[in-house]
Amino acid sequence: MTRYNYERLSAQDSSFLIFETPSVPMHVAATLIYEAGPLRTPNGGIDIDTIRNATEANLHRIPRYRQKLAWIPFQNHPVWVDDRDFNLDYHIRHSSLPRPGNEEQLKALCARIMSHQLDRARPLWESWVVEGLEGDRFAMITKLHHCMIDGASGVDLAHILMSLDPADRPQEEAAVYIPRPTPSALQLTRDEIVRQLTLPLQMIRSFRHFRSETQDMRHELTIRLRALRELMGWAVHASSETPINGSLGPHRRFDWLNMPLKSVKAVRRALKCTVNDVVLTIVAGAVREFLIRRRMRPEGIDFRVSAPVSVRREEERGRLGNRVSSWIVRLPVNEPDPLKRLEVIRRVTRELKDSQQALGVEMIMKAAEWTPGILMSLGAQAASGPINMIVTNVPGPQVPLYMLGSRLLASYPQVPLLEGTGLGVALFSYDGQLCWGFNADYELIPDLRTFRTQIEKAFLELSLAAGIHPEGADVLELPIEARGS
Repeated sequence: MTRYNYERLSAQDSSFLIFETPSVPMHVAATLIYEAGPLRTPNGGIDIDTIRNATEANLHRIPRYRQKLAWIPFQNHPVWVDDRDFNLDYHIRHSSLPRPGNEEQLKALCARIMSHQLDRARPLWESWVVEGLEGDRFAMITKLHHCMIDGASGVDLAHILMSLDPADRPQEEAAVYIPRPTPSALQLTRDEIVRQLTLPLQMIRSFRHFRSETQDMRHELTIRLRALRELMGWAVHASSETPINGSLGPHRRFDWLNMPLKSVKAVRRALKCTVNDVVLTIVAGAVREFLIRRRMRPEGIDFRVSAPVSVRREEERGRLGNRVSSWIVRLPVNEPDPLKRLEVIRRVTRELKDSQQALGVEMIMKAAEWTPGILMSLGAQAASGPINMIVTNVPGPQVPLYMLGSRLLASYPQVPLLEGTGLGVALFSYDGQLCWGFNADYELIPDLRTFRTQIEKAFLELSLAAGIHPEGADVLELPIEARGS
C-alpha cells in the first residue's frame, strides 16, 4: 500500500472531526501571556515579523502544520496531505486591544476567536498575537484542531518556540518548503481497497504482538473486557439534566484564574491524595454551589465529568496525534462537607485506576480502526459517554520559559465543549502556579464569572478544612460555618 505522500488519520483523531458542528468547534486552544521584553518595538507594539520568521524557521520540525485534510472517496475517511498553497500569513494573525487593554477585554477577544471553526480547506491551526495589553505585556492565542494533537503529546508551535534561556534565538534560516504530490482520488481508492483486503492479516498481526507483549493473557483480557463493560454501563444510564447542560449555540465565554501550586500541593499532602483529587473536589464544590444558585437541589443529582487520561507510551512522546482515553467520574455534588467530598473522589479515582476503566475507550477506538465509517461514528459517540462536563489537568514545566526572550507569565488552556455540555474546565500547571481556563456556552452560562469565583471559594473551603491557609485566600470571604469546618 503506497502512503509516501499522505497519512491516514486514526479512528480517535477522526472522531474529533465527527463530533464537530458549526456550534461545536473541536479545537483546543490556549491564551499565553508574555512580558513584552525584547519583542517590544520602539512605538510600544510587538515585533510580529520576528515571531513570524522564527515560526517559519521551525515549521519543518512539525510537518503537520503544513498539511491539510483530504478525503478517501466512498469511505469519506480523512487523510493528511501536504498543502501546496500553504501561506503562513493566513495562520499567524496580528491584533491589538484598545490601549491600555485589560484582561477582561482580552478574555472577550479570546472567546470570539474560539467561537469560530478552523477552515478545513487549510492546515488546522491559527496563532493570534495580541498587543496592547496593560502592564507591558502581550498575549498569544493559539488554536489547534483536536484531531492534530492532544494536551500531553508535547509537540506544538508554542512548545517549539519556547526556551529555558532568555538569550536563546533561532539561528537557522527557514528551509525551503517542497510539498509532496497530493494523492489522486484513484490512488486513495486503490490503497483503501488494499487496506480493506488486508485487514484480517493486520488484525492477526496486532493480536500476535499483543500476545507476545502480555505475560498473563487471560488476566489482561479480563481487565480489558471489564473496562469495556463498565464504559458501556455508563452509556446505558443517562446523567442528570442540569442548567449547565443543553443545546449549544455558536458563541462562547472564556474566563481564567490562577492558584499558587504550592498551596494546592500543601492541601494534597495534608489530605494524602493526588492533585487531581484536589482539583475534582474543588470542581465538585463549585458545581454544587452553582446548582444551588440556579435554584436546583443537588441531592440526587448524578453529575458526571469526563477526565481525560493520557495513554501515550514513552516511545510515542513527541508525535502528533491523539493517544488519550478518559475516566468518567461521578462528582459528589450532593455532599456539603468538603472533606467528605474529597474522600468520595479519592475512593472513586483509586477504583478507576485499579479497574483501568480508561482501557475501555482505548479498546473502542482500536476496534474502530477495523470498522466502516458509520460504525466508527457510533463508537466515537459511545466512547464520549453521557457526561455533564469535561475537566482536564495537564502538568507543565515548573521553571520560567521564554519565547524569543520574552518571558511566559501564564498559560490558560481551553478544552472544547461536546454537544450538551455547556461548560469545560482545563488546567495547566506552570512555574509555580495552577492556571485554570473556563470555556462556556454564551447562552447557557451567562454567569461564568460566578462559577470562577465559586472555584476560588471551594478551594479556600477545602484548604481551611485541611488546616491550610492558602496564599491570597484573605481576599475571599466565606460564611462563618465554612470557616469553622
